[in-house]
Amino acid sequence: MPSDIRLKRIQDQMQRVLSQILENQVNDPRVEGVYVTDVTVDRELDYANIYVSSIQGKLQADEILEGLSNASGFIRYSLSQEIDLRVMPKLRFFWDETPEKADRIESLLAELREEREELGEESPINSENNEDEDDQ
Repeated sequence: MPSDIRLKRIQDQMQRVLSQILENQVNDPRVEGVYVTDVTVDRELDYANIYVSSIQGKLQADEILEGLSNASGFIRYSLSQEIDLRVMPKLRFFWDETPEKADRIESLLAELREEREELGEESPINSENNEDEDDQ
């Protein structure tokens, strides 16, 4: 079993190489605009869980995951050519909803800011900064 540091290096390298493979080598139109958000590899190096997202959003998630599953043999072979491991882990693809959730949170925060501006209230962050300036 690899150490935690080596495991992290393997995951980072897999994420970097996977991004290049998806961008330059996979010609399936279903996986266009897909990006890798995270890669986790189990301690025995049997499985690599690959979390992906897309600009198109969750509407195309099933189609994208199907395209990735169909191309997983090619992707795994391409990874094995770039990363020096005795055995390349089996690839499992999952949809990552984190970017969509982050967008939702950002939009809610923007709405709150707009409401405060309409009411003429100062945001707590700005009022703290102004108090610090007054102390000086």
